[in-house]
Amino acid sequence: MIILGQSKRPEEEEFYLRRCIDEQWSSRELERQYRSAAFERAMLSPPKLLLPATLAHPNASAVFKDSYVVEFLSLPSHHSEADLHKGLVLQLRDFLIELGRDFCFVGSEYPVQVGGRDFAIDLLFFHRGLNCLVAIELKVDRFEPEHLGKLNFYLEALDRDSRKSHENPAIGLLLCASKDDEVVEYALSRSLSPALIAEYTTQLPDKQLLQEKLHELYQLTLDCQSQPEEN
Repeated sequence: MIILGQSKRPEEEEFYLRRCIDEQWSSRELERQYRSAAFERAMLSPPKLLLPATLAHPNASAVFKDSYVVEFLSLPSHHSEADLHKGLVLQLRDFLIELGRDFCFVGSEYPVQVGGRDFAIDLLFFHRGLNCLVAIELKVDRFEPEHLGKLNFYLEALDRDSRKSHENPAIGLLLCASKDDEVVEYALSRSLSPALIAEYTTQLPDKQLLQEKLHELYQLTLDCQSQPEEN
C-alpha cells in the first residue's frame, strides 16, 4: 500500500518492489527510503564505475550508490571526520541498512602494516554478493584527487595481506561531503584500481527538487525519441 500510494511512475513502483524484496525493508525503512528520494537519486545519479571495477566486480553497479543519506547521525553542518566516524560506528545498524543487505561489518580503524609502518582503514566491510572486502574512507570536505592515492594504497595492502584465496579483489569507497563529477572523472580516468567516489549528506534531500529534475530528464528522453531520424 505504501508503494502504490506514493509511487508516481510504474518504474518507481518496480524500483521499490525490487528493493523491498532484495533488502527486506520493513515498512518503517521503506517510508524512510521514500523520504530520502532513493528512486530519484538512483535515476539521476547512478554510481560511476570504471572498467577495472566492473571487470573485477560485474555486479558492483547494483551494490553501490552515488550518494548516501546519513541523517540518522544527527550531525551538525560543521563536523569532523572523528564525529562522522564515531557516529557511523555507534549507528552501525542504520548505516548497514543504508549501505545494503549483503554488507557485513569487519572493523573500525582496521589495522594494516606495510614496510614496518602501521596504518588504519576508517571502516572495513565484507560484501557477500561480491565476495570481497570493501574499504571505506571518510572525508568531511570535498573530494580531492590526492584522496584516491591513499585509498588505492589500502586496497593494495588488503589484496596482498588480508584477502583470502577464494575472495575477489577488494573494492574501495571514498565517502566525501561533496564532489565535482568532472574532477572525479579526471582522477579516475587513468586509475587501474576498483574505487568509487560517493557523497554523503547529513540531511534528507529536497525530494520535490529531485522529482522535478527527474521529470525534466524523462521529458528530454521522450523528446529525443520522438525526433525523426535523419536520412
